[in-house]
Amino acid sequence: MRNPAALAIEDQLVAIPAGSESLYGRLTVPLESSGLILFAQGSSGFHNPRSRYLDRYVERLLNESNLATLLVDLLTVEEQEIDLRTKRLRLNIALLAERLIGVADWITQYPDTKGLRIGYFGTDTGIAAALEAAAVRSDQVGAITSRGGRPDLAGAALVRVCAPTLLIVGGNDLEAVKPNREAFKQLKCEKQFALVPGATRFFEEPVALDEVAALARRWYYRHLVG
Repeated sequence: MRNPAALAIEDQLVAIPAGSESLYGRLTVPLESSGLILFAQGSSGFHNPRSRYLDRYVERLLNESNLATLLVDLLTVEEQEIDLRTKRLRLNIALLAERLIGVADWITQYPDTKGLRIGYFGTDTGIAAALEAAAVRSDQVGAITSRGGRPDLAGAALVRVCAPTLLIVGGNDLEAVKPNREAFKQLKCEKQFALVPGATRFFEEPVALDEVAALARRWYYRHLVG
């Protein structure tokens, strides 16, 4: 399903209003986009080299399958500095979900992406924000995928999620397996739980990220595109 010609449009740096401040992200729109995947990060991932590499790798594989992507940090620059010291804002799921809803509203009006159906790809606490945002605005998102992360932090919102949800966890990420399974049990929507054998928290093992991208791509094509 890869299509090298899909990368004809280069990355765009975008600034998205968030009250009196802005959120910054990178938008990639293939010429024949069939949907848009909004990456939701909760721990200043846009400026974290390791997280940025992991998500960019998955992004590229999705772009090659004609899926547009927007990787955005849900914290403002000032908030990122605070969070790096306290690690508290990344746990403010209500704030992150509110920001994600705002970003989704903005992207649906942006000329290059207007009309594209939206899917969420959540990492770290960003998946909890994605699930809470989907529970609040069920008409806004068509499918959700998680790479590790903490979906359990979505709490009571889990039972109200309507969008088909795929939780991907590393088979050797023992700290994440239990909370992901607990969150999975609470979801009432169409859902799937996928373990990537041998993978740890950051999926840095050989072909682990390829498996994540393949699982996500199939999920989006089934529920977002198809």
